Amino acid sequence: MGIYTKFEFIISWLFSGWATMQITFVKCSVYPPETSGDGALKLPSPVLPMSPVFQANSLGFFYSLSLSSNFPENLEVNEHCIELLHIFGQRYVTYANCLVTYARPVKICQNCYTGFSSLEEIYTNISSDELGPGNVSCHDSLMRSDRLMLLYNLYSKLDEIWTSAGCKQCLSGDQQTLSNDTIYFMITLNKSLTCFEKYQGNHSELCKDCKDSYRRLNELYGGMEKNKTRCIDIEDAMNTTRQLWSKNFGCSFPREETVPVIAVSCFMLFLPIIFYLSSFLHSEQKKRKLIHPKRAKSSSSLMNIQDKFS
Repeated sequence: MGIYTKFEFIISWLFSGWATMQITFVKCSVYPPETSGDGALKLPSPVLPMSPVFQANSLGFFYSLSLSSNFPENLEVNEHCIELLHIFGQRYVTYANCLVTYARPVKICQNCYTGFSSLEEIYTNISSDELGPGNVSCHDSLMRSDRLMLLYNLYSKLDEIWTSAGCKQCLSGDQQTLSNDTIYFMITLNKSLTCFEKYQGNHSELCKDCKDSYRRLNELYGGMEKNKTRCIDIEDAMNTTRQLWSKNFGCSFPREETVPVIAVSCFMLFLPIIFYLSSFLHSEQKKRKLIHPKRAKSSSSLMNIQDKFS
């Protein structure tokens, strides 16, 4: 009869300090071999320990791995900075949701300026070099701690959208309310749209009765374009209104700047005719002046001859 030896042991790693290694032999025992009915050698079943372990391979080696979940205190982020980071996340989500909600038709400047202002405020606090509680700068711990610079990139993308939309041009100086020009444009736009709805089923009457309100809207938009007081909301609203006026309703509206163009074009068209006509008249008049003195000279000579014979 042979002898079968079984070892059970657990290898556990602890990083003390960060590093200690401990090997614990749990049990050693010797079992006599068992045979099956046909005389073949039967191995005993291994006994699994009940402690939390990780099975390394099929031979029954187990070890538990435990790592510290906290870094040294000097590497931890200040609680004040964590709070600012949490506020930044909340305001970022609020502003991003507002952009998506008012993406079409575009109304982000008139509805999302409070969200952007709040996000800008908390980002300014985080990126400031001023020391907070505990004499810690959140700029160093949140903005410069890794190469990804996640907060900077997240804010930069949304700020780029806000800048390209030109929303500051539709707001007041403190960026807290809509400007007077923007409010007046919205009032004028609503008057035109109300007129459109009134004659929705009669486009001929619509083109006639809504012409004045639509003209005032175009004039106002042209002035805002020159003064650079328009944003993406106003541009999109005006483009949509012009599409309704010309394409959907089939109305026409001669713009004032086309009148000088038409006048100059007509003048250039008739200029060759005027040139050749004036040249012809001038040449005819010149011929008359050249012929007249000859006739006058011949008649005077004839009179002198007649006087001699008389």
